[in-house]
Amino acid sequence: MSGLDSTMVNVSLDTLSSAFAVPLGTIQWVTSGYLLALALSLPLSGWLVDRVGARRIFLGCFAGFIVCSVLSGLATTIQVLILCRVLQGIAGGLLAPMMQMMMARHAGRHMARVIGVAAMPVMVGQMFGPSLGGVILGQLGWRWIFFVNVPVGLIAICFAWFALPRDEITNARRLDLIGFAMISPGLALLLQGLVSWAHGDATAPLSLVASALLLAGFVWHALRRPVTALIDPRLFRARVFRAAAATQFLSNAINFGGQLLLPLWFLQIRQATPTATGLMLFPLGLGIFCGLPIMGRLSERFGARAISGGGAVLSFLGTLPFVFANIDTPYSLLGVAMFVRGFGGGSITIPSAAAAYASVPRESLGHATTAINICQRFGGPTGSAGLAIFLQFALLH
Repeated sequence: MSGLDSTMVNVSLDTLSSAFAVPLGTIQWVTSGYLLALALSLPLSGWLVDRVGARRIFLGCFAGFIVCSVLSGLATTIQVLILCRVLQGIAGGLLAPMMQMMMARHAGRHMARVIGVAAMPVMVGQMFGPSLGGVILGQLGWRWIFFVNVPVGLIAICFAWFALPRDEITNARRLDLIGFAMISPGLALLLQGLVSWAHGDATAPLSLVASALLLAGFVWHALRRPVTALIDPRLFRARVFRAAAATQFLSNAINFGGQLLLPLWFLQIRQATPTATGLMLFPLGLGIFCGLPIMGRLSERFGARAISGGGAVLSFLGTLPFVFANIDTPYSLLGVAMFVRGFGGGSITIPSAAAAYASVPRESLGHATTAINICQRFGGPTGSAGLAIFLQFALLH
């Protein structure tokens, strides 16, 4: 549901700009507000699991996401729509950590296999979201971009209510308000600063400096009170967890960076139409989708290091043809390269995530889920911003 929503909203920004008669700079907050709210809520995931329980939070987030989707579809002003998207981001930001938490508690040694299977419907949403969004915009109007979440969410709630195991309240610890006051604004400012820097905004350095100070303050605070902190920094002392977290960050940076550069390459170098560009990007998602169901078995047999390392090599080989490609390079060759890149990229993420969860004791899964999801979520914006800045520099020089 959240994958469909994100991709469909992205393709509807131009339509929303016309519907509300506001510039794209304003309408961009429909997506930026969602991402910033996600960054604010993400550090709470570990504490909420320990205090309330993963199943209850999961069901609550689904219900909240549906209500906010309905309110977004009924919005009559851009201010109301942005507010609803912020609330939607709070609910959506907690869905993935809750899912991973419940899988980590019950999958045991089959964690990599379970993550691979569970990630497939997420990829379906990302693969078909843009196409479905285009059809909905053309046939039903922009409001149905949000209303379509309702039936999907209600079905999900029914399954979750009857199928998910009852909550285990492992540690009803108090909320670390001081840590929350530092890490959540710090992460939001980091995200805002990266996006602003990529767009050449002069306020970006100020946001990044403020973010660095807040995050450094949180680390100092968490080291003094590791048991009650929102994230236990002692997790990163373990070599396997530290390496897995870094791999998650870099993998998302590679994937999101490619999502920025590859469409630009087709549009500007090959002079392809937006429709043709969308079709050429399809093999990328197909490669990820095809790799997901077998990554778990391969990880159990050969180990996370071998599979993640092999995936990185495949991702590199799938990207290399674009270094030498030109306007005459056959689309068939580029399609194969995109598939290989996607297959390799999907092979990096799942084994490393499973290795991270397997490396921590069961009682630390709440802290681990929060830390891994922060690394995942912020690898993408960092990679995109870094490549955008590099591209601007290269074009100017």
